Amino acid sequence: MKNPAKSNAFLKILGVDPGSLVCGYGVIVSNGREASYVTSGTINAAPCGPLHHRLRHIYESLVAIIREHRPDDIVVEKIFFAKGAKAALSLGHARGVVLLAAASEQLTLHECTALQVKKAVVGYGRAEKRQVQEMVKMILRLRGTISPDGADALALALCHMNTLQFNNAVDRDVSAGRDGAAK
Repeated sequence: MKNPAKSNAFLKILGVDPGSLVCGYGVIVSNGREASYVTSGTINAAPCGPLHHRLRHIYESLVAIIREHRPDDIVVEKIFFAKGAKAALSLGHARGVVLLAAASEQLTLHECTALQVKKAVVGYGRAEKRQVQEMVKMILRLRGTISPDGADALALALCHMNTLQFNNAVDRDVSAGRDGAAK
């Protein structure tokens, strides 16, 4: 596993939004204060064919993205509900492939809930998908269109970056308080 203490320096973060047929991905670089866009897109699995072939395609494509961009961390959405049993099972398969890719490439894996992502990016936990997409474009200063799945993956990466920034600020305050108390 990579060193999680790198969070206050330049950090490359890969966000992955898994789905059974489409898997969104987005890569950002954080300098500790703000993010820069690197890339985003979707991994499209064939709509027909055996599930294990679709999952292998997602896995191989994700590993290729990891090897090309060499992220320090990977963040995936923490799933706690789905529209139905079949959808939950299908999403679970794709999510498992993302977890396997992270482990096989020795990345530090983080998880964020949809509520955390929406609050971090939009400021409102019940924001709509379109609002998340527009805020991602605004935060990263992107022009043109961005795929909804890519935007969701970038939002995951931004949420993780915000969490790291918050944790670093708390650590600095705690350290400053200890130093002040010791005087």
